[in-house]
Amino acid sequence: MNIKLVGSLLIISLIACPLLYIFVGPALDATQLETLKILGIICGGSFLFCFVVGELTGNNSQMDKLWSLLPIAYTWVIAAKGGMAPRLVVMACLATLWGCRLTWNFGRKGAYKLKFWEGEEDYRWKVLRQRKEFQPHWKWLLFNMLFISLYQNVLVLMTTFPALVLMGVSAPFGWMDGVAAVLMLGAIIYETVADEQQWKFQTTKWKMIGEGKRLEELPAPYNKGFNTTGLWGVSRHPNYFAEQSVWFCFYLFTIGGGIGIINWTIIGALLLIVLFQGSSAFAEEISGAKYPEYAEYCRRVPRFLPIPKMKK
Repeated sequence: MNIKLVGSLLIISLIACPLLYIFVGPALDATQLETLKILGIICGGSFLFCFVVGELTGNNSQMDKLWSLLPIAYTWVIAAKGGMAPRLVVMACLATLWGCRLTWNFGRKGAYKLKFWEGEEDYRWKVLRQRKEFQPHWKWLLFNMLFISLYQNVLVLMTTFPALVLMGVSAPFGWMDGVAAVLMLGAIIYETVADEQQWKFQTTKWKMIGEGKRLEELPAPYNKGFNTTGLWGVSRHPNYFAEQSVWFCFYLFTIGGGIGIINWTIIGALLLIVLFQGSSAFAEEISGAKYPEYAEYCRRVPRFLPIPKMKK
């Protein structure tokens, strides 16, 4: 991810959200503001932890470890402060299901250790840290502080804002809420299938490589080096597509609550989409440099939307 994109994300966050809040609404009441303060304290503590531990250990995946856990905490705080209203409980349960699944998937890759500051680091941080744009180290320190630790923590908090704004809603759980719940559950299942397919592909590939075979000696489709089977045959990033869909569906609950089709809490889902544009582009830059057939794969298969692949 380049520095210009990071700057753009920060500017959007600082400007767009307040403008939407002022001109679109709805305004938060005293209880919601008190709840937001609690969430802000959790977010601030997470930011300090990620930045300090990331700098001291050189492992910048501290936020990656918390990404799936924080929304669980946020949504249950909101549900509790909101009197455990049915809509808020359903939203918190779905966020918990999403978070537990993602935590398990990240954990089986070696991300979590008893020494909490250790664990497998996302390979993209290692690549990015070595780039000349982040030399000397103070440049990376600023990137770690402003983007990895601060921005991502605020973004995760923003994705749960739909639940926060629904605290003051008295409308009963209705059909639109049911649609949002079913769609969100479907996106979680879709992401689970995509991650499972990727896990099986990569573990099989690396097992054969570990037995002494070279990549080009592996049987198809493993000899390509990257997954093109299952959901990965109709989308280059089916897991990213599902992840974006999850939080857009979370936003749909605000429509069911009568907040309106457009309100300021959509900012989290929108910024997440922007983030995945940059994240996926960087991942594909790395894959394109490693695998000769990856460019052709990009030509035939869409980045996110799961549509049938083109004929050769």
